[in-house]
Amino acid sequence: MNTLLGIDEPGAYELINPGGRSQLVLVCDHASNRLPTRLGDLGLAEEHLASHIGWDPGAALLTRSLCARLDTVGLLSNYSRLVIDCNRNPAAADSIPASSHGLLIPGNARLHENELQLRRRELFTPYHEAIRQMLNTRAGQPTRMLSIHSFTPALAGSDRPWPIGVCYRLDLDWAAQWLSALRAKLSEPVGDNQPYAVELNIDYTLPVHCEARGMPGIMLEIRQDQLQDEDAVHRWSELIAECWMSMA
Repeated sequence: MNTLLGIDEPGAYELINPGGRSQLVLVCDHASNRLPTRLGDLGLAEEHLASHIGWDPGAALLTRSLCARLDTVGLLSNYSRLVIDCNRNPAAADSIPASSHGLLIPGNARLHENELQLRRRELFTPYHEAIRQMLNTRAGQPTRMLSIHSFTPALAGSDRPWPIGVCYRLDLDWAAQWLSALRAKLSEPVGDNQPYAVELNIDYTLPVHCEARGMPGIMLEIRQDQLQDEDAVHRWSELIAECWMSMA
C-alpha cells in the first residue's frame, strides 16, 4: 500500500472560516470517527466506532458553532483517533492504539513500519502542518488557542460530575479566567484540570503549537451527554461565547 487515502476521500483536516477575525483559533483533534476506506472497519463493530474510543462525540459540532458565533478560524481532524491520534506524539505507543479501554483493535495489530509511516504522513503530519500554517499567517497578531474535546460521563466505574472542564499546563492565568467565568454561569462543578490535565508526555497539540510559541492555549472538555443534540450544542456554544466575550 503506497497511499492511504483514495482520490475520492477527504484530506486529513477541514479548515473552517479561514478569514475569521477573532484572536481565538479553535482546533478539534478528535472531530471525526471516519476511517479510510482502505482500512475497512479495523475489525470493529459500528457501535465501537461511534463511541468515545473512535472520536469525541459532539466536539466537531460545538467547534463549528463557535467558529460561526465568534468569527474564529477552526481546524478539524477528518479521521478517527483509532487510525492515528492527532493529540499524541507519533512516537508514543498509543499514537496508533492496539487497544482502547480494554477493546482490542485488530486492524492496528502488528503493523509494519511502512504502514505506521503512511498514517503519519497522510493524516497526522498534514493536520499539524495546517495548524502551523494557520498560526504563521497570524504572526504579530494577538492569538489564543482553544482545543475542543468531549469526554464520557463515566470511566472505569467512576462518574464524572463536571459538565465542562478547563484543562491546562502552563497558562495558569488564562485558565483561571475561564474557570471564574464558567463558574459564574453554572451551578454544577466546573472541572479544574478535570477530567484531564494537559501533560507534556501525553498531549501534543497544545505543547507543540502553543507552548513552543509562548502563545496561550487551553483545552475545553465538555461531557458528552451535554452535547447530544443541536439544541444542547447551541446552548454550550452560547455559554462558552459569553464567557470568552466577558474576558475580551
